[in-house]
Amino acid sequence: MQHTRIGIGMSGGVDSTATALILQNKYPISGFLMNVGQPNFRAVKEKATNIAARLDIEFTVIDLRDSFKAKVLEYFSTSYGGGKTPNPCIICNQAIKFGLFMEHILNSGVEMMATGHYATIEHLGDKSILRKGLDPVKDQSYFLSRLNQNQLSRLMFPLGKMRKKSVYTFVRDHGFTEFDGQESQDVCFLKDTSIGDFLEMHLNTSTQEGPILDLSGNQIGTHTGLHRYTIGQRKGLGLPDSTPWYVHSMCTDNNGLYVCKKDELFRSHLTANSAHWLSHPPADGDRLNVKIRSTDRGSAATVNVIDETRFTLHFDHPQRAIAPGQFVVLYEQDRVIGSGEILPLANHSQV
Repeated sequence: MQHTRIGIGMSGGVDSTATALILQNKYPISGFLMNVGQPNFRAVKEKATNIAARLDIEFTVIDLRDSFKAKVLEYFSTSYGGGKTPNPCIICNQAIKFGLFMEHILNSGVEMMATGHYATIEHLGDKSILRKGLDPVKDQSYFLSRLNQNQLSRLMFPLGKMRKKSVYTFVRDHGFTEFDGQESQDVCFLKDTSIGDFLEMHLNTSTQEGPILDLSGNQIGTHTGLHRYTIGQRKGLGLPDSTPWYVHSMCTDNNGLYVCKKDELFRSHLTANSAHWLSHPPADGDRLNVKIRSTDRGSAATVNVIDETRFTLHFDHPQRAIAPGQFVVLYEQDRVIGSGEILPLANHSQV
């Protein structure tokens, strides 16, 4: 057994359990669970505690509720209030899970942190390269694209070279049979609650009706609050027509929800700010594969760096429903190059 001590980020689920099982025979390990105020935290804690007991490892709960509210929930509500579509998981990974949570774990005396994420890290000298996971369906490199070299250098993702199906088999072979058919929830603080209801119930966001407008500025309906809509949405608009309408964009200046026909959802370029590069920025004219959302399969684009914080992407083929506030992640084959936050359109008729 190697002497490096590993702290396992546990959630009571199959992935963190598999991670602990894989590493237990190689390193001294201990388990850690973060409390961020999940609605089902009591059940999560009970599961993680029982798993740690079965593994016979130390187990610690770290309370990060205040920090999570300040750094993630505030970002979440502010983004929706500004007519954007946020990605709280990316911000949580950057600031909480591999930020404050990781700091607590490393300060407890362990030297590395491991989680059940489906991605891989290649350590080459003083550089750490983040790559996609082997399983294309479960790959989580998109959500890890805002991590920095300090974070990556102290991380291990043992499941990066496994497929989800084999993870279930692996834990079952080790006596953990309770996970079959279970999947973790994407946004941990929602739990069976819609985004709109969550914002109104927990973050004092009031419903403010406003105009639904076509791209020429003609009002054709009334919406029930911008925070209840997403770019590309078709259902729930209440706009009968021979062909459906889709959400094109939002404007907080006039509280307007702009809608369009399907063909008008496609755009050939985007601009992003808050550029974050894992090692060094790409060069002007570089050809990269990019994902405009976590479920995107990726598209070819040419990158142009505007300055240290902004860049543009020009797609080979126009992309559907590009949402301001979401993160675009840039790849060179399976390697994560960096990311940026998608900026709103200059005007609501731009495509």
